[in-house]
Amino acid sequence: MTVLPDPVWPVVVLAVISFGDGLMCLRPLPFIAQCFEDVGWPRRLWWLMPPVKFAAALGLVGGIWVPVLGLVTSAALVAYFAIAIAMHVRARDLGRNLFVNATAMFLLCIGTLVYSFLG
Repeated sequence: MTVLPDPVWPVVVLAVISFGDGLMCLRPLPFIAQCFEDVGWPRRLWWLMPPVKFAAALGLVGGIWVPVLGLVTSAALVAYFAIAIAMHVRARDLGRNLFVNATAMFLLCIGTLVYSFLG
């Protein structure tokens, strides 16, 4: 593994997206709330989403200087979105939320992991 992720820009982009996602989950925007409802994510657990997303952003930014942290965070995000895809499929929510949100983020996370940390 190199001293720094190479290239760094995918890590920064994914960190910005994760942070923005966390902000949108603080008080879930209507489309996010609907997504949670559609997959059956219990309302009592919605409060967990912002800390998870902020932690991901922080882990990615920290991973710029401590690559193993970025590697682990990227791998955790791949797992997170694999679970999200499974939840959409289980709930038969096979529309926009599955393909535009969960699958696109899954691919972005895999790309960042492979391109910046494993490449």
